[in-house]
Amino acid sequence: MEILDNLSKSKFRAKFKLRAKEIEYIKEKGMDKIYSHACDFIRDRVAPKDPVNDGNQTPMRGHPVFIAQHATATCCRGCIEKWHKIPKGRELNKLEQEYLVSVIIEWIKRQVIL
Repeated sequence: MEILDNLSKSKFRAKFKLRAKEIEYIKEKGMDKIYSHACDFIRDRVAPKDPVNDGNQTPMRGHPVFIAQHATATCCRGCIEKWHKIPKGRELNKLEQEYLVSVIIEWIKRQVIL
């Protein structure tokens, strides 16, 4: 996935890694549940036209998807606009949401394999 290669060149984005605790959580819950969480977080926290607390709505820890969102620049509308070229100021459509989730899940899979 080219976007992940580009993001890995950013010092800020590259510093995010899943720790043993998060990897264990993923193994315990399974990727289907992690996928479901990613869909929920993108839909509820990022997809609205004007997300609540945009720029601060995604914690830096506490869930593997939150860490992945920062690593993949899917954490807020500003980062999504900058890195994924999806403009702010309008609701994300289903296809855009699915794309963002796919980037998150691919990043997580790459972390779990390492």
